[in-house]
Amino acid sequence: MGGYLTYEDIRKKSDVLNESYELDVSIFEEVVDELLESEKDTESIILEGFEKLLRSVDETMTDIDSFMEMKPNCFMGCAFCCYFPIRVSKMEAKLFFRSIEHMEPDRKEDIYRHWEKYYEKFPRKLEEALAIEEDDPEMKWKYKQLNLPCPMLDEEKQLCKAYEIRPVPCRTYVNYSDPTVCATEHMPKETTSYDFLYNFYFQGINELVQALYENGEELPVDYPMDAWSYDYLPGWIRQYQQGEMHV
Repeated sequence: MGGYLTYEDIRKKSDVLNESYELDVSIFEEVVDELLESEKDTESIILEGFEKLLRSVDETMTDIDSFMEMKPNCFMGCAFCCYFPIRVSKMEAKLFFRSIEHMEPDRKEDIYRHWEKYYEKFPRKLEEALAIEEDDPEMKWKYKQLNLPCPMLDEEKQLCKAYEIRPVPCRTYVNYSDPTVCATEHMPKETTSYDFLYNFYFQGINELVQALYENGEELPVDYPMDAWSYDYLPGWIRQYQQGEMHV
């Protein structure tokens, strides 16, 4: 692998991370506190909170990289992780769609047209993917082998159509080693996923929405039910696209 870090290098640094790194939870807490103390309307509070908490995950990832003195070798145009299963709550899905509805008209319509083509192109693969049980120990492997792209991936450009609001799993999967392993293997051992960051992000979202709910505000989600209902992102998008989910 030339000058790239080996799997053993990454494992050793990860051990140090697990033993010594202290996550700064205030990054997430301050977003919630600042918005709840503001005079902004409910819509703005929720959508700003959703997007700022996602960026807080990015900030934490940068801090982790700095702590370990490592830099991801992921690059624009590499869409390897865009073929992994992405599961999100119904609450997150609704906020995701709400954010898209607030985009510039041309961009929003481009995404909607992309979805129409996507669901026409991959009907069989989608049925197979959405039938994979979440608790199946081989869930990720089975999903990845289908080679089913995320509904947000522009396959021609190999870029996400809503990169700034991409879900947490898309932000926390990185490769510190030779980037070619992503092109040659379905599940390369060299890659790293900081799944635990989802809990801090989701806690922030839940705290924000819960406070507004308890205050009697009108919400774009059915709280608390939407917070604990999970599915694959393509499943939520299909429901939204077919008019079965209103936000």
